[in-house]
Amino acid sequence: MSAIIISALLGVILMLSGIMTKKSNTIQWLAIASSVILMGASIYDMYNLNNIASFYNQLELNNVNAWFNVLISFCFLVYIFMFHKHISNVGKNDAEYFALLFFIMCGVYLLSMYTNLLILFIGIEIVSIPQYILAGSNKTNVKSNEASLKYFLMGAFSTGILLMAIALLYGSTGSFDILSDVFASQFQSPVALKSLSIIGILLLVVSFGFKASAAPFHYWTPDVYDGSPTSFTPFMASIVKVSVFFAFIRLFHFSFGSIHSSWQLTIGIMIGLTLLIGNITAVYQQSVKRMLAYSSIAQAGFMLFAIFAYNKTSWDGLMLYSVVYTLATLGIFAALKNMNDYTYDGFNGLAKKHPILAFTTTVCLMSLAGIPLTGGFFAKYYVLSATIEQGSWLPLVIFAVIMAAVSAFYYFKIIISMYFKSGNPVLQHTVSQTDKAVLIINALLLILLGLLPSLVIG
Repeated sequence: MSAIIISALLGVILMLSGIMTKKSNTIQWLAIASSVILMGASIYDMYNLNNIASFYNQLELNNVNAWFNVLISFCFLVYIFMFHKHISNVGKNDAEYFALLFFIMCGVYLLSMYTNLLILFIGIEIVSIPQYILAGSNKTNVKSNEASLKYFLMGAFSTGILLMAIALLYGSTGSFDILSDVFASQFQSPVALKSLSIIGILLLVVSFGFKASAAPFHYWTPDVYDGSPTSFTPFMASIVKVSVFFAFIRLFHFSFGSIHSSWQLTIGIMIGLTLLIGNITAVYQQSVKRMLAYSSIAQAGFMLFAIFAYNKTSWDGLMLYSVVYTLATLGIFAALKNMNDYTYDGFNGLAKKHPILAFTTTVCLMSLAGIPLTGGFFAKYYVLSATIEQGSWLPLVIFAVIMAAVSAFYYFKIIISMYFKSGNPVLQHTVSQTDKAVLIINALLLILLGLLPSLVIG
């Protein structure tokens, strides 16, 4: 559990570094070094499970969440490598921005290891509050200020709902410990469920739906993602989102697994709405950044399949989906942050002028669409296979496949613009050789995971 402590300490160090030096390059290199240290701390935790206490049964580190922490730390390292320059360009407070990112990672680790509902609440808040600041960090942009306010208001409402859910569950069980016998005894059979428990579980679904931007609680997502600085949007849409889903599956499978038939229908309806609204609305977007916001909603629908299916395959699917979706999202936004025009026409002719940028973007888009030979194919395969193992839910799986085909339409619109249309795309920033190397490595990782998904789920 050293990752929790070290991420918080690194956040404090980065915050103080803004006082010690005003040199942006120094702060950027300190952030990169800190992300490497954080990666090392996660690996240390994974190989020293027997030496770590559980903090009075409020945190639990096992093989599964230790491996998830390593994977999410690696994705965070990739994010810092890709965006460190552009984070510094957002405003004058680059040290504080990096510090907030590391504080969020502290909350991410809490969400992966909690066994107590109060720790779940603390983790959610540690993840959420810095995001409100990052969303409004571009003070000269009205859309950024609007995104911050809207994110704060929606986050506050969903947090209130989460607290009400926790209070009702405590009133029903008399315990906050989701792994305790007292807590589990209340959820042995759907017939024996108390009304407080039913309402509490329903409110949990609503709260997590807000946090994960799942329909019908998604309406804040496009405006927040579109208005936030492009350097922070991929972090919100990927690393933060998958950590919420990991907390979601941990709670519902560990605590409410015995009564999964009671909440599966609710999650199934949410999956259908999320896939339909996310994909259909994305088709009609003119801005690529806004299209990716609706795309993230659709991707949340596929990740919900891992919650929906109560079996081991669902855990494998969520683990692989988390890594693949994060890497693909980071790769696309790494290209988008360099573009001067966020419309589809802004990508016209990109393959001729910047072939490496076009190639890496294509691989990421194909992965999000679930095209074979990319990691996205097996990610979708595993979450859908987990649902098929449940039985009697084949129509929902078929509907998801149809929606995946719809998503290929708007993803391939960008590929067609890059390779088959003429234009003169203008970049805001020169793409350095280091940036190109990171983008190529990211694309190759997506292809590698499409060939060897066992690297993650094994």
